[in-house]
Amino acid sequence: MITDVRAPRKQQQQPNGTAYEQMLERVRYEGAYPTREKAEEVVHLVLSGLGRQLTGDERVDLAACLPVEAARVLTAQIPDPEPLTGWAFVKDLAARSGASPATTRWNTGSVFAAVTAHAGPDLITRILSQFPTGWALLFGRAELTHAA
Repeated sequence: MITDVRAPRKQQQQPNGTAYEQMLERVRYEGAYPTREKAEEVVHLVLSGLGRQLTGDERVDLAACLPVEAARVLTAQIPDPEPLTGWAFVKDLAARSGASPATTRWNTGSVFAAVTAHAGPDLITRILSQFPTGWALLFGRAELTHAA
């Protein structure tokens, strides 16, 4: 009997593809985007930007939590040496996409809601502790001040 060695690989990839599709649907719902393609465009923009900011164990742990397709977008980016504030992150994405800062802020919140669902609150807390001010609001959390 001849078997197709690719068959198990397709079965193995199906759950990841399904997870990515579910992530896109969540982003589409959260952001009220008219199409799946628009949601995917926003996911790529925001995860690429996050990939330019996130380093260390948090980057590795987040990539492990995300669907494979989303993790590839995140990890394909080389992190910048200096992390941006939350507002500077939004302005940077707006400049790259040609969208307004308000639209970009909306897009970021939509994607980060889906990221939080995959990562969980503990990892998001670790990620936020790595960044300068303004990031907590992007993840739908109150900005906490650190004691001096």
